[in-house]
Amino acid sequence: MECDLSTDHARMQIEVIHAFLSTSYWSPGIRRDVVETAIRNSLVIGAFDSATGRQVGFARVITDSATFAHLCDVFVLESHRGRGISKRMVRALLADSRLQTLRRWCLATRDAHDVYRPFGFAPVTPDRWMEKRMPPEGWQETPQHR
Repeated sequence: MECDLSTDHARMQIEVIHAFLSTSYWSPGIRRDVVETAIRNSLVIGAFDSATGRQVGFARVITDSATFAHLCDVFVLESHRGRGISKRMVRALLADSRLQTLRRWCLATRDAHDVYRPFGFAPVTPDRWMEKRMPPEGWQETPQHR
């Protein structure tokens, strides 16, 4: 299966992206409008089946395009895994001309460390980084958002 990559926001298939992200471990139940806003305000890349045009992979970068980037929401549909698609997407984002002055890239993953390690990603010093987790009511599906 041939696969094309694109950074064109207009090609992103929101229904495919939302369907995957809303069932992922990192954003269960995420609302479609939140996904749309995230895509609109990020650099994105999609992987598309050359024969059908269907989106089979996605990744996005939250960045100031000068010093910092957060790689997130990287996925490949299960039916297309094991073909190097996620690595192609990450490689393309790392090579993007808009991101060549960055001092730091970060990401979080539960189980894909081996995907990112060859690109130079390494575990973070635990006492340097902090986070604040917000309640899911702000971003998850609720009866009033359906």
